[in-house]
Amino acid sequence: MTEQTVKEQLSGYRQSIDNIDAALVHMLAERFRCTKAVGVLKAKYDLPPADPAREEYQIARLRRLAQDANLDPDFAEKFLNFIITEVIRHHEAIAADLGGVTEKAV
Repeated sequence: MTEQTVKEQLSGYRQSIDNIDAALVHMLAERFRCTKAVGVLKAKYDLPPADPAREEYQIARLRRLAQDANLDPDFAEKFLNFIITEVIRHHEAIAADLGGVTEKAV
């Protein structure tokens, strides 16, 4: 393989990586848009920012998906835990911002 061929192949891989990174950023932005709406709803009805049962379910689900996709399940769990921590932080901030503007759930 010539040096030029290697450089072209490397460039092609890097372009794909760049496209995937862009898609990940857009997907995360959409995910956080949705979790922000969840945070507002939770704050409005005085629900706790964290939902340990949902988190446990999601972690198990993501680990299975990772395994099926030949991705390290431990890595997938660490990634999801990072996102969950950030979401809870956002939910706590939303609840603090909304203060006393809550309604009790029926």
